Amino acid sequence: MFNFGKTRIVESVGEGVTDLKPGDHVLPVFTGECGDYRHCKSEESNMCDLLRINTDRGVMLNDGSLGATLNVAKPPKGSTVAIFGLGAVGLAVAEGARIVGASRIIGVDLNPRRFEEAKKFGVTEFVNPKDYDKPVQEVIVEMADGGVDRSIECTGSINAMISAYECVHDGWGVAVLVGVPNKDDAFKTHPMNVLNERTLKGTFFGNYKPRSHLPRVVEKYMNKELELEKFITYEVPFSEINKALDYMLRGDGLRCVIRMDA
Repeated sequence: MFNFGKTRIVESVGEGVTDLKPGDHVLPVFTGECGDYRHCKSEESNMCDLLRINTDRGVMLNDGSLGATLNVAKPPKGSTVAIFGLGAVGLAVAEGARIVGASRIIGVDLNPRRFEEAKKFGVTEFVNPKDYDKPVQEVIVEMADGGVDRSIECTGSINAMISAYECVHDGWGVAVLVGVPNKDDAFKTHPMNVLNERTLKGTFFGNYKPRSHLPRVVEKYMNKELELEKFITYEVPFSEINKALDYMLRGDGLRCVIRMDA
């Protein structure tokens, strides 16, 4: 669900540290929440002026992809959601859509091998753009009687981003971009798509404030509202770490747990 994938236990703290003590369980993240400056004090932002990463490097900021659904797209119960990309990020987005009670979750991916696994996360229908001789956004608009209520793009492909935006319904449709495009990419769409009240949003870390909000996500898991075990497709001992790398390079599976004590 969050791609940093490590938990730690505090062994000691230095002078001036007031929020942690030895024995605390912590979850390292790539961004922060200092609580002192404008972004941290805003209820509308989860960025941090002091502990902010350099987004110009083009890294994927898809950690917190569950939040892209719950905090940004906010699909109403019974709505139709399209998800572009059915890797681990897209399936975390699907998990969010399942939790809120979306009636239709349409998965879009060029790799049909991902479709069966995606059913476990609530995806109800599938579209492979290679199966059609017209833009995939037109296919989805036809499937969803004028367009989906929400779409979430999880690939970083500029074409997928445009398709995600153009497949939402006019008047109320919202598209959310999670993937990060290449530095030189340009997002192009007809201005009428904007004038017809389609909304385009981006998200940084799923709009989660790390210190304020992540404990709530952990609580959801402890209450069995989140089914994180579905993301683990392989477990290997540390001595076979190269096997885990092979799985990753082949795009085989979602998450591989490496057992340090095995």
